[in-house]
Amino acid sequence: MDQPTLRSLLRRRDLGMRLVSAEDTLRDGALDRPMRWVHSSDLTDPTPFLADDLALLTTGSQLEAQDDAGISAYVERLAVRGIVGLGYGTGIGIGADGHRSGIPDPLVGACADAGIPLFEVPYDTPFIAVARAHSEAIAAQAYARRTWALETQRALARAALRPRGLESTLSELARRLERWVGMFDATGVLVHEHPHGRLPAADAEDLSFRATELITRGGQAGQSLTLGSASFTLFTLGRSGHLRGVIAVGTASLDAEARAVVTSVIAMAGLALEQNDQLERGRRRLRSQVLASLLLDDPTLARHVLGSLPTAPVVVAVADADAPADAIAEWWDRRQGEHGTPVFAAATDEGLTICVSAEDEALLDEVAARFGIRLGVSEPEGYGSFSRAHAQAVVALRHSDPGAVRYVDTVASSILTAFATDEARLVAESRLAPIRAHAELEHSLRIWLEHDARYESAAAALGIHRHTLRSRIIQAAGLLHLDLSSFPARAELWAALQTARD
Repeated sequence: MDQPTLRSLLRRRDLGMRLVSAEDTLRDGALDRPMRWVHSSDLTDPTPFLADDLALLTTGSQLEAQDDAGISAYVERLAVRGIVGLGYGTGIGIGADGHRSGIPDPLVGACADAGIPLFEVPYDTPFIAVARAHSEAIAAQAYARRTWALETQRALARAALRPRGLESTLSELARRLERWVGMFDATGVLVHEHPHGRLPAADAEDLSFRATELITRGGQAGQSLTLGSASFTLFTLGRSGHLRGVIAVGTASLDAEARAVVTSVIAMAGLALEQNDQLERGRRRLRSQVLASLLLDDPTLARHVLGSLPTAPVVVAVADADAPADAIAEWWDRRQGEHGTPVFAAATDEGLTICVSAEDEALLDEVAARFGIRLGVSEPEGYGSFSRAHAQAVVALRHSDPGAVRYVDTVASSILTAFATDEARLVAESRLAPIRAHAELEHSLRIWLEHDARYESAAAALGIHRHTLRSRIIQAAGLLHLDLSSFPARAELWAALQTARD
């Protein structure tokens, strides 16, 4: 039931009232403003005793001694006070026939100028009857809203018991509110909406950005905003410091009953997500145990527990320990549900491990770009060599920049990169210390070794005489206590030069 308005009151045939003002001269919605009450007064200035959003009834006796300017001032005071409409009781007072008939023309004109709807209350309709009719309408509307809220709560409770209860509850809420409702996950992705596809793409992108902002702030909050001509109210889900998402409702104005219903859904959704969180922690522990089994190169337990695994050959990817494992795992699960792509992901204290079929390897680049993380990616292997693939991914991660880096690329660059540990760099720098005070010696050694220890070509590259280069090599060999005529000594020196920091 709509909220009582002046229009709905004028439609009451038993009251016999009629609108005097020409409706096309009134402001848009003037007859459809919510009307809180009906009051009567014959005071010249009743405004100190009026509340907001009410209709005023008068017999007009206070206007009998007023000229046109006085009547205009009276109406102006009412306009400033913000009354919804002015009802004039006709047929009251004294005249040639004993009754006043009609509404004074100056009053009609003043109401038209002020934009106040003016209506006639006939002699046979007591003012108290008008007030009582409006009071009954308010009571009926309040009862209807309470009934709606109760029925809606019951419908939401039934929806919560369906498969995918949270999504069913949000869809039911959208139907009951007759508004668009959507849910964004912890990464700002729209994971559910009803009606589906109704929201423009630009609005969805803006809402995703605002939802991410709310979650990033970390505190429980609500936010109202307007996008174009549409208004939305955003509500965070979860407890402070551990927000799980945002629910958006396609209206910024909700009455008390609708707000109570939405609040109950927010609480229900928060509880559901907390329960899902507990379930996810259990799943995470289970997956870590499955990963431990796969690292033994035996997929039997994994197939028994998971039912299916990515089709071999597979590639294994490893992310840093500080990567958002929960958000990535949630994204993988949703991706698998939408596209049927088999994926195994397990988070441990060492980081996140992802396993996909080799034919789906491109998805690893997508997840690395989406979450801005480093991924080390193995070569394709069978499950019998899962531990080797995992070790390759760890090596690739150690030498990777942001993005997905393949193990084969790190091997192709140089096998020495696999040994470039902090300890190896320290040893190399100590070994080269005697010549680092002589910059030309170290540089000459590098060029000489790059030219396969050939003096002619190396001297030409350096722009010096070959005898000068030979003298430098002898000097460097003496400082390093190395016999650079032997291959093992040259190999050791090359490894030190490659490993040490410049």
